[in-house]
Amino acid sequence: MFESPTVDAVMAAERAASFTKRSIKSDAKRAGLELALSMLDLTTLEGKDSPEKVRGLCRKAITPDANDPSLPSCAAVCVYPALVRTARKALAGSGVKVASVATGFPSGQYPLEIRLEDVRRAVGDGADEIDMVINRGAFLAGRYREVADEISLVKEACDDAHLKVILETGELETLDNVRRASDLAIRAMNDAGGAHGHFIKTSTGKVQPAATMPVTLVMLEAIRDWYLETGQVVGMKPAGGIRTAKQSLHYLVMVKETLGGLGSSARVQADDLEGVRGDEHCPWLTPEFFRFGASTLANDVLRQIAWLKRSVYMASHDFSEA
Repeated sequence: MFESPTVDAVMAAERAASFTKRSIKSDAKRAGLELALSMLDLTTLEGKDSPEKVRGLCRKAITPDANDPSLPSCAAVCVYPALVRTARKALAGSGVKVASVATGFPSGQYPLEIRLEDVRRAVGDGADEIDMVINRGAFLAGRYREVADEISLVKEACDDAHLKVILETGELETLDNVRRASDLAIRAMNDAGGAHGHFIKTSTGKVQPAATMPVTLVMLEAIRDWYLETGQVVGMKPAGGIRTAKQSLHYLVMVKETLGGLGSSARVQADDLEGVRGDEHCPWLTPEFFRFGASTLANDVLRQIAWLKRSVYMASHDFSEA
């Protein structure tokens, strides 16, 4: 197996905290908020999920604010496998992707063949993306080859669907383990045909802590090092615990400072989010390679955009629930 670098937890925390102190101008803030909106995976993963709830979430993803059709759609709607067909039909022709959790979400403790069949059925029903969970028990026991092999098999079962590998970082105990799990997931996807365009993801949202800035920084550094080694762009999805528009901007600043300008001699203006959409030097500042798994974030982003556009601060109930 490979050797992952060790992580200085104190420095990772200090570096992550520094991204929250950047000054962002109003025009750049509005561009950043609209970008964050376009990166959202609206998600419902509850036992009481129903077809009508999913259809409502799909309507929200296509048109986040019915009073402002100029705003971009969200990136995807994420549902349980049983509701993939409902989402597929509701999103037809919209460009919004259908994502499905599979592989025994959220525990990842089901027998392997059941997890693989879960993936095949979701893809067969129309899922564009599969969010899988790794077996954390096997990882923490040091059975890294077993975890890697399972990721490779799931990727093969995805066929043409994109894979997001959920590390469930809240259960990995240390940042060293987060880095090793990130490297393992990326290499396992590569062994199954290439890691380009696939994702690593922090959390299921069912375990606390979920996404944190130090954890996301460590995962972004693993992505950066893989890109420098291979030229392959691996996506990133922090999920769980990101609830405010201000937090989303902090994450976008972190992405730009960590991954911006790779392969370019141009100096990146790290505290300036203007022009990030379609940034040729930072593909991670597009929905194709960076997502937020945070449905509750949507309405706060919409409130902040409304304030910047109209100087009117909307209440949360002025928008439909995500």
